[in-house]
Amino acid sequence: MTADPQQAEPDPYRAKHPVSAALAGPYGHPFHPILVTVPIGAWVASLIFDLASQVVDDPEFLARGALWLIAIGVLGALAAATVGFLDFLALPAGTPAFRTGLVHLSLNLAVTVAFALDFVWRRAEGTHGAVPWGPLLLSVAALAALTVSGYLGGKLAYRYGVRVADETTQATGFQR
Repeated sequence: MTADPQQAEPDPYRAKHPVSAALAGPYGHPFHPILVTVPIGAWVASLIFDLASQVVDDPEFLARGALWLIAIGVLGALAAATVGFLDFLALPAGTPAFRTGLVHLSLNLAVTVAFALDFVWRRAEGTHGAVPWGPLLLSVAALAALTVSGYLGGKLAYRYGVRVADETTQATGFQR
């Protein structure tokens, strides 16, 4: 009697190793967590610029800075998504890790689209004064979704161990 391959237990160690070490980072050193700092930092800074543009006498430089921080964030998100997708490909379908990864991926895609639309909206409005409330509120909503997605990304790494070295490898850091 042969075992049905569809019923076989997924290999949890498969998600610890990169699909392509050259593209996604070597074992124990994934590129995705490093790259996500660019869009997160740029988009948070853009919101700070947005808020500051509401209270200064000459807000144009802040509105223009926020616009370009959003663009930097979108480009950074595309780079992070590329290597993140490679990590996602290593997740066995039908598992809680896969479902969490799919929601994480979908939220990040929605956030990136929201910020791309935010950029277009701001370009159309111009940067002649304080950031209008519509684009500012879109940034707030997108950052709220990004927060949820970041929580899920943490769950993937710290609860499910996606692209995290196995415990035996980790233990070598505590040997004398």
